[in-house]
Amino acid sequence: MNTSVRIPQGDDTVKIELTVKEAMALAGAKFPNNHSIEISARKKINSVIEDHYIEEHKPIN
Repeated sequence: MNTSVRIPQGDDTVKIELTVKEAMALAGAKFPNNHSIEISARKKINSVIEDHYIEEHKPIN
């Protein structure tokens, strides 16, 4: 089974502003008393992906 994913413009760059703690959490650092740091970072990444990729490719009615 071929499970490769094709992403148009997959090599384009985006800028995401993260705090140092958010970047560390995504890199694997553990913040046992504050799981919201990683959640915040992931939300920022998902937002940028939606804004720059998904919205551009919606059909215009």
